[in-house]
Parts: sequence; C-alpha cells; structure tokens
Amino acid sequence: MKKLKLGTRASQLALWQAEWVKSEIEKRYPGTEVELVKIKTTGDKILDVPLAKVGGKGLFVKEIEEALLDKRIDIAVHSMKDVPTDFPKGLHLVAITEREDPRDAFISQIQNSKFKVQSFKDLPHGASIGTSSLRRSSQLLNLRTDLKIVQLRGNLNTRLKKLDEGQYDAIILAAAGVKRLGWVDRITEYLSPEVSLPAIGQGALGIETRVDDKEINKLVAFFDHPATSTAVRAERALLKRLEGGCQVPIAAYGTVVADSSVSLNAPTGHPTEGWVGQLHLVGLVASTDGKKIIKDSVSGQIDKAEDLGIELAEKLLKMGAWDILKEVYKTEPPMQGGAG
Repeated sequence: MKKLKLGTRASQLALWQAEWVKSEIEKRYPGTEVELVKIKTTGDKILDVPLAKVGGKGLFVKEIEEALLDKRIDIAVHSMKDVPTDFPKGLHLVAITEREDPRDAFISQIQNSKFKVQSFKDLPHGASIGTSSLRRSSQLLNLRTDLKIVQLRGNLNTRLKKLDEGQYDAIILAAAGVKRLGWVDRITEYLSPEVSLPAIGQGALGIETRVDDKEINKLVAFFDHPATSTAVRAERALLKRLEGGCQVPIAAYGTVVADSSVSLNAPTGHPTEGWVGQLHLVGLVASTDGKKIIKDSVSGQIDKAEDLGIELAEKLLKMGAWDILKEVYKTEPPMQGGAG
C-alpha cells in the first residue's frame, strides 16, 4: 500500500476540499492511502485584524509550503484565490481543478423561515454588510454608497452565526464554499460578475507539489481541468503583473469557449494542447471606498492565456489603475512590460 501525506488548513471548508482530493486519489489508485495533515497558517492565527492590514502574501499557504519543502507532506491543497503568483524555489502548481460556481453569494438573515431581505437591491438605506474582502466591499460601495461595511472573519459557520445573531443585515461569501458545505439553501441571491467580479481563481482548487517529485506530479495530474486551468492562469497573470495579493481590490474572471469539435473536459499533456478556442477575460481595479472602478476586458486564443492576462493588466494601468493601487502598495508602480 502506498501512503501519501496531504497538507491542508484545518477549517471546515479546507478539510472538505482536502477530503474530496483524498477520495479522488484513493478512488483512482486503489491501494493508495492518503493521510490528511492539518497545518495552521498565519491567516488562521490572526483573526482580530482585517487581512488587508496584516500585509504580505501567502497568508494561508506559507506554512503549508514549508511543510512541502521539508517533505513533511507530499501534496498541498489550496483554494486558488489564496495562492500567491510566485512560488518558493522547488515548488509548483501541478493542477487546477474544475471550477465550482465562481460567483459571490449574498446571504441575508432568515426571519420566520423567510429571508429578511430578498436581494441586494432590497437592502435598506445604511444596511450593514459583513465581508473581509476589499474587492467585494469596493464593488458594492460603488453601487450603494450608503452601505456600512463591517469586517467579517472566521470560518463559514462562524460567519453565518454572526449574521443570525443580528450583527449584520447581510454577508457576502464565495458561493463555491457555501455550496461545497451543503448550505446552498442559505444563499439569498447569487451576485452576477457584473455586480461583483470574482476574486482571481475563485471556485477552483490548486494542487501544489515539489517540482522534482515526478511520481507525485504524475499521480495528481488528472486533477487538472483544461478550461478552468486556462482561465485561472490568465487571471493570475493579470494579478502578477499588477503585483497584487488576495487582499488587494483587484478582480478578474476568465471564461473559455472552445471550438465546437473540441472537448474541454478531457485533459491532455498540456492545458491547451490540441485546442482551438477563445478566452474572454474581464478585470478591474477598484478604490477601497468604491468611488472609482477601472474595468476592461480582452479576448483571444486560449494558447495565449497568460499573455492576455498581462495585456489586460497593462490596459488597466494605462487607464489609471496605478493611481488606485499606489494607495494600497505605498510604493513605486510595477515595472512596465513585466511582472515587476
């Protein structure tokens, strides 16, 4: 029997994701046993400070990557929206799984078995919204300047409990996590990307391994979903060009449309090998108060996914995105023509 160690955060959602990866591996390779190794990350330890104020990148992956490098684990599973665009030497992203619903979910209190507020547009004047995401809050404030944004941290159970206790009129969560944990009935409304453009990689999982571990790399390659991988890699190229992290008000969402004769669900040796199709990528940079949003899109061939991400980032910078981002970075702008 072959034994593998899979590193994961210990939150309820992270464990669900890790259990799913474990079951898929054991189902595909009978006789293989996968052990979950729970690792507490910096982001898990700091619960009383907004993540945007903590600073740094990789708040939810650094300690897990250290375990990979030390060979305490063989595989790491992350939510793609938490994964920095740069990897420690010796590690890489070997697969990106098929995306769950990428949208944000609007969740209001339940009163007498019904939603107290039926939709985002029905929120009363001055309503309080719980979210820890600058990306979400800036987009919502752009639509409703009267809203009161209140910091919301903790796992999904904790966040829903705070809502039910009346600490917020509504909260915003990633629909993917709510669905994965079986709480879809709590979703009041799905926010379209036109209302709240998703976080980079939202809804997808990433499988990280050691570059030189050929056996493990081959073993988990089946997780890579070509259409999702193409879209997410374009989104991440935009993020890298803007030097952003998951707590910066940057959003991007890619969609792939293949030639009608090509299946995007049958992985090949490379995410875009043998394909003919188009990638459409929308991106935005927003001021934290929501008063200014810079948004644009690009389209092109799927084999140029990362180039398209960089192209869109350049467009946003030329439209004035740096004037917004410098307030967050407090530094010089990214170097033109590269990731910086």
